[in-house]
Order: sequence, then structure tokens, then C-alpha cells
Amino acid sequence: MNGERDDSGVNSDVAAPRSKLSCNFSFYRMNICAMEGDVRTHGKVGTVYVVSPSDDSYRPENGTVTIRPYPRKWEKLTMQLAREVTIRSSGPGAADMAPPRCTVTHDVPAVVFSTGGYSSNFFHAVTDIVIPLYNTAREYDGRVQLVVTDYSRKWIAKYRHVLGALSAYPVIDFDADDDVRCFPKVHVGIESHKELGINPVLSHKGYTLMDFRDFLRSAYSLKRAWSTPVNRTSGGRPRLVMLLRRHSRALTNEAEAVAAAAEVGFEVVAAGPEAVRDMAHFAEVVNSCDVMVGVHGAGLTNMVFLPHNGTAMQIIPWGEMKWPCWSIFGETVPDMGLRYVEYEATAEETTLKDVYPRDHPVFTNPVSIHKQGFDQLWKIFLDGQNVTLDINRFRGVMQQIYQDVTVT
Repeated sequence: MNGERDDSGVNSDVAAPRSKLSCNFSFYRMNICAMEGDVRTHGKVGTVYVVSPSDDSYRPENGTVTIRPYPRKWEKLTMQLAREVTIRSSGPGAADMAPPRCTVTHDVPAVVFSTGGYSSNFFHAVTDIVIPLYNTAREYDGRVQLVVTDYSRKWIAKYRHVLGALSAYPVIDFDADDDVRCFPKVHVGIESHKELGINPVLSHKGYTLMDFRDFLRSAYSLKRAWSTPVNRTSGGRPRLVMLLRRHSRALTNEAEAVAAAAEVGFEVVAAGPEAVRDMAHFAEVVNSCDVMVGVHGAGLTNMVFLPHNGTAMQIIPWGEMKWPCWSIFGETVPDMGLRYVEYEATAEETTLKDVYPRDHPVFTNPVSIHKQGFDQLWKIFLDGQNVTLDINRFRGVMQQIYQDVTVT
């Protein structure tokens, strides 16, 4: 039974076989270590002990190595939001003192990860935690213990369907855990390849993004695996969910945009921020649709719930933002088994025209703003503008999508 308490007072592991520690610090996105044999965790002191490491194990200097188990290691400020976990070689053959005695013994592996960083943002939650956690834990088919540092009760509750599908056991709050837990194997850090994606070549088990989306469909009990063309002559209307932002990158004429899509022939579901708060319910809404439309932002991450062969349309705000927006959402869409459409806002469609004169670099040389750094790009082109769609132009794009998702 996983998590059996040892109250004998005897360290029954003194004769355990040699353990193995292996680490990889060469990845751009993350550092990861894997340990097997006699491995013990003491969360309250933030330490994982590898007892009696074998001669062919990774040998860190002074017997210790530290990892922040959040996969954005190139962003140093972000990484400061993830607690450091110390991995210590202990026991015979190691330079350190004897390891603490186990108080709880588990018969399944553990995966240690952080819900710190940018985890409150939906895009980052999926990119930095959910997909990498799937990559790392899925192979154990539920027989794995998830251990969380920077434990967020709200995050755990929000993603309970995913966590429950990956592990049959309650999540352990590493930081508050004063037990010394024995595991046969422990991963510290989770496997991340790219923004909102999986590289099957790098994936330990050859997982694909389609596999991940199938996993999500199962975790949330979603009904539609595939989007099939709707017959126009029978009066059917394909469903389109339109993500409506507030505060920044909002559609100032959202009512007209919704009406235009409906006039073309779509059954439109207008989804503001209040609609997405219940993640499980909104996953069902998205899965019931054939098309998703939204301005660039975290909400587009919900495309992971679209049925295969669905269509995701990204409205790109003004400011030479085509490549940055494509690299985050557009590049990964084909790997999801979806179709991708872009609508790039013109200078006439941005509210920046009400703030800056037309001879300002915002219009004459937007790239010069990019070169001032991400803070300026964010301030002006992401946080500083809304979009007023050219409804005639937008209707034309909607008509093309409608033709693609219907048959006569």
C-alpha cells in the first residue's frame, strides 16, 4: 500500500542496495534529476536524500545539488518564485552524515514540481506545469505520488481533474511535510520541451500533443474526439466560441463581431472572463464547438479542449506582433490536430491610434519598440491597446472558416 507509516523506530533501510542519481542540466527550459533505489524526502527542510549512491551515479560537488523544479530556467526572476530543492547524497560512500530515518514508506515513484512561477496564468499553468507533468508522470498510469512545492491550494483545486487522472493519491504539500518519506524512485523537476507543446523525439515515452489532448478529453470526460463538417443544407450550424477579453486586447465592438459570425451561419457562444472560471464546465463548452476565436492572450490556451480537426483563430494585435503571437499559439496548433487561422489587426483597428500620432514609432517602426525590451512591448502592444475590428473584413474571414467547416 502506498504511504505505509513506519513506527518501528528501526531504520530498516541500512542494508538497502546502492542507489542511482542522474541529472541533466543541459536543457534550455529546465534542470531535472532522477533518483532510484533508497530515496528519501523531507519536505519541510526542502531536501531529497539519495542513500548510498552507486559509483556510476552523478556526483555533485560537496555531495549536494539544488534544483528549482519549475521549467523556465532562462527567466531568472521567474525562477526565484519557485522554491529550491536540495538533493543530497547520504550514507555509506557519501561525504555527508547519515540520512534521516523513514517515517513513511511508499511503493510508488514520486514527482516533485512547483506550482509557483506564473502558475496563476492559464497559459503558463498549462505550458509550465500541466504538459510537463503529463510528460513526466503519465507513464506510471496513476501509480505515482505527486509532491508539490510552493503549494497553492487554489491551483490544486482548479486542476484537480488533471492531477486525479495522473495520480491515484492525494497530492503532498512538500513544504509543510515533516515526514521523512521513502520512495523507490523520485523525479525532481518536470520534462518541458517548448511553449504549449511536446517534442515526441525528446519525450521519454514518445508522447505527442495529440496524446496529451486525448488525455485531457478523458480527464474531463469530454464527449467529442473529432469535429466533423456540418451539413449546410440540413440547417445545421457549426458552433463557434468567441473569447471576450476585458481591460486589454479587448474587442471594442464585440457585439458587432458576435453578430457578424452569427450572420455568416455560426451558432456563437460568447465567453467572457466569468465563463472560464469553472474550468471543467468551460472545457465542455469548448469541446462542444468547432471553432475558437480570440485576441492573443492566455484564454486561447483553451484550444487544448477543442475536438481534433477544429479551428483556432488568433486575432493578432497591432505592432509587428505576428511572429511573437504565432510562436506561442500558431506554431503548436498543427501538432494539436487543429487548423490555424490568423487575423492581423491593422493600424486602423487599434485603439493606439487614439493615443499616438501616426508619425510615432508605434506606427512607423514598431520593431524599434520591441528592441527596447519586453517591458516596453508589453506596456504598449499587449497591455496598452484594444482592438476595433473592421467588421466587413472580419465577416469575410468568418465566411471562409464557415466554408471550411461545413459541407453541402
